[in-house]
Amino acid sequence: TLKTLDVGMEAKLYIHFHQVQDAVTLYGFATKEERAMFRRLIGVSRVGPKLALGMLSHLEVSDIAAAILTENAAALSRVPGLGKKTAARLLLELKEQVSEDVAPTGVFAGESKALDMRAEATAALVALGYDGVVAGRAVAETPDCPRVEDMITAALRSLAAKK
Repeated sequence: TLKTLDVGMEAKLYIHFHQVQDAVTLYGFATKEERAMFRRLIGVSRVGPKLALGMLSHLEVSDIAAAILTENAAALSRVPGLGKKTAARLLLELKEQVSEDVAPTGVFAGESKALDMRAEATAALVALGYDGVVAGRAVAETPDCPRVEDMITAALRSLAAKK
């Protein structure tokens, strides 16, 4: 959000009011989607506002949603301060809350088989040494394929073309 603002520029922000025992804090977001994802993230146990902001600073809302839908813990592990156990907890607790409409456009057909194939393809690319977010984006850009192997091959071609 901070990157979208300029000094002296008037802006409209979507606010989240956060109150704990000894502090009242306002958090501002450029879009309703960012605010909604922030609220989902802080709803997970052991994820506070600081970690949620860190996630939104390192990953786009669509990347977080795609990582959750495809159970791509490697993409989430890029965030400083987010351990493996917390990433696994995020995937488990937010799987039902994150809908496919937040994920990148045209990525998920809504059927569980396509999601399973994409999750498997992403995991394969991560196992090959690709970064979780890069792998997730490459698989997201790949059209539906009849076999996981075809999806992995198409994603690898996409990654090679970008180099």
